[in-house]
Amino acid sequence: MTEKTIFSKIIAGEVPCDEVYQDSKCLAFRDIQPQAPIHILVIPKKAIPSLKEVSASDKELLGHLLLIASDLAKKEGLENWRTVINTGAEAGQTVFHLHLHVIGGRPLNWPPG
Repeated sequence: MTEKTIFSKIIAGEVPCDEVYQDSKCLAFRDIQPQAPIHILVIPKKAIPSLKEVSASDKELLGHLLLIASDLAKKEGLENWRTVINTGAEAGQTVFHLHLHVIGGRPLNWPPG
C-alpha cells in the first residue's frame, strides 16, 4: 500500500487545514509556510503524485484547478499573482500530490529562487 501524503490526510479530514474552498474535485487551503501574504494551495482530491503523472483523462480536472486558483486569487483581492506547480524534488516539490500554489500580496521577483 502506498503511504498517504499529508495532502491525502487533509482531504480525508485526518489533518486540519485553513480551508478556503472545497468542491467535489478539489480542496484549497492556506499554506502553513506562506511565501507571501497570500499563499493558497489548490489540490485535487484525486491522488496524482505530480504533473508528470497526469494523463489526457485529467484534462477537465486540470482546467478546473486553474479556474479555482484564478477565482480564489480574485476573491482574495489580488490584481497580480503567481501560480506555481513544482514537479519533482529538484524543482522544489516536497509533497508528492499534485498541487498549485497561488501566491501574491507583495511584489514577486523573477526569476524565483
